[in-house]
Amino acid sequence: MNIKKGDNVQILKGKDAGKTGKVIRVFPYGREIIIEGMNLHQKSIRPKRAGEKGQQVKLPLPISSANVMLVCPACGRPSKTGYRKPEKGNKERYCKKCNATV
Repeated sequence: MNIKKGDNVQILKGKDAGKTGKVIRVFPYGREIIIEGMNLHQKSIRPKRAGEKGQQVKLPLPISSANVMLVCPACGRPSKTGYRKPEKGNKERYCKKCNATV
């Protein structure tokens, strides 16, 4: 997967299409990610003690990584990414639009 925790991504499909957000968690084997404040699900929580009221909490659900695109920090546009190996060091991701390291 070319998306990692902390990346900014733009959602391409679904009810939040066109919005951008930060990746909170990545599930590489299921090829899913959780984005902060996107794809929210409302969950009801029961009261834990007598006299307390129940709550409704909004939780982000995973979204398929195929439905999002990485936003390049250099050019600010959603773009495809590639990998290259510099002469020194480990392989790095780069933006295919502006050729900058991500």
